[in-house]
Amino acid sequence: MGMDLLRFSTAGSVDDGKSTLIGRLLFDTKTIFEDQLEAVQKATLKRGQQGVDLALLTDGLRAEREQGITIDVAYRYFATPRRKFIIADTPGHIQYTRNMVTGASTAQVAVILVDARNGVVEQTCRHAFISTLLGIKNLVVAVNKMDLVDYDEEAFNRVVADFEDFSSRLESAQIQYIPVSALHGDNVVERSRNMTWYEGPALLYHLETIHVAGDNSVDARFPVQWVIRPQTEGFEDFRGYAGKVTGGVFRPGDDVVVMPSGFTTKITGIHMMGRDLEEAYSPMSVVMTLADDIDVGRGSLICKPQNQPEQSQDLDAMLCWFSPTSQLSRGQKLVLRHTTRDVKVVVQEVLYKVDVNTLHRSEDDPTLALNDVGRVKLRTSEPLYADPYRRNRSTGSLILVDPRTNDTVAAGMLRG
Repeated sequence: MGMDLLRFSTAGSVDDGKSTLIGRLLFDTKTIFEDQLEAVQKATLKRGQQGVDLALLTDGLRAEREQGITIDVAYRYFATPRRKFIIADTPGHIQYTRNMVTGASTAQVAVILVDARNGVVEQTCRHAFISTLLGIKNLVVAVNKMDLVDYDEEAFNRVVADFEDFSSRLESAQIQYIPVSALHGDNVVERSRNMTWYEGPALLYHLETIHVAGDNSVDARFPVQWVIRPQTEGFEDFRGYAGKVTGGVFRPGDDVVVMPSGFTTKITGIHMMGRDLEEAYSPMSVVMTLADDIDVGRGSLICKPQNQPEQSQDLDAMLCWFSPTSQLSRGQKLVLRHTTRDVKVVVQEVLYKVDVNTLHRSEDDPTLALNDVGRVKLRTSEPLYADPYRRNRSTGSLILVDPRTNDTVAAGMLRG
């Protein structure tokens, strides 16, 4: 599989030093280019500061910097000899829960920044909750600005105690606490000499070595994106099914069943970029050929006969509402997009809303507005072939689309 890739999301409150932390990772791993560095040095001088303001590396857009806000999700890439990394940098503001959900949805690790002086705040709790909701099993709490509390062990221990108290109510996650100063580079890439009391790893070493479970290798799932019939000379009889493996392993010769038709057949070949493959696994995009000419189209799901997803028209999901102009309410009709299928759906009921800061559930408000997270019952026009989200992030997630505007109004995780 080549060099392995880790995707992690970062979030923190405004001014927790998130941009500086990411800048420090990029700077100390020598991922930034000379011209970028020069531009940043010039910009720092222009502001009347000395040295290099690492935050300027990250807050790329000038207009944003001038307004002093960072919105949306920015993806950044860097690599070390051990691993490649993709950072989904999500905004800290309360009104951007939906961006946090988007950024964290593919992450394997969540890095949560806490200012050592302010301790655990609303944002910290919100990000931790969203991360565990999205099935992220590994959290890193980076206690930043340790230089401003004189690298005091007590200040660090207070944050750890407060976060432990909150996280005991979350679905289980592995949590690593790391005291850092992004500004001075303590415990970011190199171990700090200022905190000899801390015996754990520096942030980068932890991210390089953390073991992350791969995709679901048990449940074989292949949602078909399209049917390939080249119609070119010599290929008149070719009929292949293109898509992305979202779980398990497929090999030529395997018996498979195609949903929704329920027909069984065998895989005769698996192809990728003109090569024949011995096997295909997540997240490979391949073309499969089958022994029988059966009814397969976009939205079909190929799986193994002994291991089929649940099929149901009644869904129980945790939803995050994205739309600023509409609310989710009972009886609403929407389009549900699941893997490569679109089906009509009606909202049966809103069971409860979660206050993402306190984890309190309120059952008395039957609507979801922008950035609300709640548990909702849905009914689809035809059965869906789906797995619980904690078993499979691809076949367990869905989005809801407003049929009138074609806007994505919600993202959801299926409960199992």
